[in-house]
Amino acid sequence: MNALEVDGLGVQFGRAAPVVRAVHRVSFSVERGETVAIVGESGSGKSVTALAIMGLVDPPGLITDGDVRLAGKPLVGLSESEYERVRGRELAMVFQDPLSALNPVRRIGAQIGEGVRAHGGTRSAAKARALEMLERVGVTPGARLARAYPHELSGGMRQRVMLAMALVNRPQVLIADEPTTALDVTTQAQILELLQTLQSEMGLALVVISHDLGMVAGIADRVLVMYAGRVVEEGPVDRVFAKAGHPYTLGLLASVPRVDDPRPVLAAIPGSAPDASHLPSGCPFHPRCAYAEAMCFERRPELKVLSGGHRAACHFADEISVGVRSR
Repeated sequence: MNALEVDGLGVQFGRAAPVVRAVHRVSFSVERGETVAIVGESGSGKSVTALAIMGLVDPPGLITDGDVRLAGKPLVGLSESEYERVRGRELAMVFQDPLSALNPVRRIGAQIGEGVRAHGGTRSAAKARALEMLERVGVTPGARLARAYPHELSGGMRQRVMLAMALVNRPQVLIADEPTTALDVTTQAQILELLQTLQSEMGLALVVISHDLGMVAGIADRVLVMYAGRVVEEGPVDRVFAKAGHPYTLGLLASVPRVDDPRPVLAAIPGSAPDASHLPSGCPFHPRCAYAEAMCFERRPELKVLSGGHRAACHFADEISVGVRSR
């Protein structure tokens, strides 16, 4: 059984026009010990998907379609009190900015232990578990730093604290939203190594949301590429990155700097992401696509099976993935 299953998930904001459909029919699953990455530009629906899984979409947002199952248990439709019994114990999330996610006027140890208390643990158990997790994520000496405030720690240390908070109750599934944002490359490498070590030790199902395709290539087993609230490509990360079948994925990959590429200027995808309340007809990527033809303006492509568990939502995915489609 998969640790997490997302089936046809839809999220919109507003009930009257113009309605913003932020997530549309997103489906994926994650097994224990597996890492699935979700990538795409800002506004593509990555973080809203994560918030919907966590039951944290607030009005005027609402889940309109689909279901989320945690070890087979349906989550969509649970009351807030029912969701609170799952959130933080079986399902946890590391948010983008640790400085804003942490309470600036509470000590680190108390914030980590709060998760234990929220699920029935005693004060002494919460303190002991907080110290244990601080040591485990490399915030040492834990006993001293448990009394520190967030502003007294470096960005890397705050990110480790966020991991300790998320994992204090040993959840089955962890969602990490941009876990290395604003960190220097050395600290990024340390955080990713720590995340992989904890995943291996705890058997976590891990969902990573990121703009960093280099990081995704090194940490993920499978990848979902999102555009305009939809999954436009998915599959094993090595397969998708080597034989991308969607022009958007090709554009993202071309924008990544490489040490073996002498180009002085990085490639860029022309234009900008569409307004989610006024998506273009046909394929939402066609205004920015060098491969677009008449059918792309009229008919929205569905995910097409390529090979090796790889799918892409492009009319010409077969030709693009093997490099025979010219622009």
